[in-house]
Amino acid sequence: MTEQGYITGAARSIARLEENLQQVVRGRPDAVRTTIATFLAEGHLLLEDVPGVGKTTLAKALAASVEGSVGRVQFTPDLLPGDLTGVTVYRQETGAFDFHPGPVFATVVIGDEINRASPKTQSALLECMAERQVTVDGTTHALPRPFMVIATQNPVEMEGTYHLPEAQRDRFMAQITVGYPPQQHELELLATGGSHNPLEQIRPVLAVADVHEVMAAVQQVHVAEPVLGYVLDLVRATRAHPALALGASPRAGLHLVALARAVALMAGRDHALPDDVQSLIHPVLGHRIALTRAAKLAHTSAADVLTEIARTIPTHR
Repeated sequence: MTEQGYITGAARSIARLEENLQQVVRGRPDAVRTTIATFLAEGHLLLEDVPGVGKTTLAKALAASVEGSVGRVQFTPDLLPGDLTGVTVYRQETGAFDFHPGPVFATVVIGDEINRASPKTQSALLECMAERQVTVDGTTHALPRPFMVIATQNPVEMEGTYHLPEAQRDRFMAQITVGYPPQQHELELLATGGSHNPLEQIRPVLAVADVHEVMAAVQQVHVAEPVLGYVLDLVRATRAHPALALGASPRAGLHLVALARAVALMAGRDHALPDDVQSLIHPVLGHRIALTRAAKLAHTSAADVLTEIARTIPTHR
């Protein structure tokens, strides 16, 4: 198969996956597309949204669409690292230690209200996300591939929560909001009384081997030097902006390029464009930057700063 044929075949597979998820998370195509792109770029996703808008449903639909498994963790202050990673149990009858894997050994791991966990437990998740492995009692266990963490945060209720460290926020490739459904779709939900579970109609459209092929195709998408230069200019601009106390890390640039590759492939192209990068500035950089105290007092938002940067940085060097 030619390279273009390979790209076209991967784009068709992605289209089937996107159509499958649209059946469940209706009327919110941007959230679906960013979720799929992050998954195919082998990244992790942070969903900051109010309860009841379909965050968990989106994650479950993604796993079901690729013949994957789902691990769900409800983060609480008393959650221990072993509750995530698993534990080693001594079997007296055999005299051996058996490892019992935790919920992170899944295709899609849903972390509900991640900021309610203690810093120690958050650190255990950090190893899973960064190294795709867990270490329990000195033994390292590889996580499955594909592997994706979709973590949620409630932006309103902050009582009893821990600040999510910048190092961990930086591990998330993108942050998005799912948002409320359109009026017509919410009306249909009310008409059925919530008795219809949209996940029941989800059928796998990609095997794990297919997902690996698409992920390989993402890596083949070409990113020209001017596009790389545009990414570099954007990232460095966040570090020099007077309204920001913390700019984007080098990892942010890597994630921006990786996600641009996935978005380009979803569009059926074998090369990324500056427009791909520009469409991803907010979801990739928004959760990594921190405002100065003066900017907060002036009611400036991170989105305002990124919009200004996107407007002032030229797309061609």
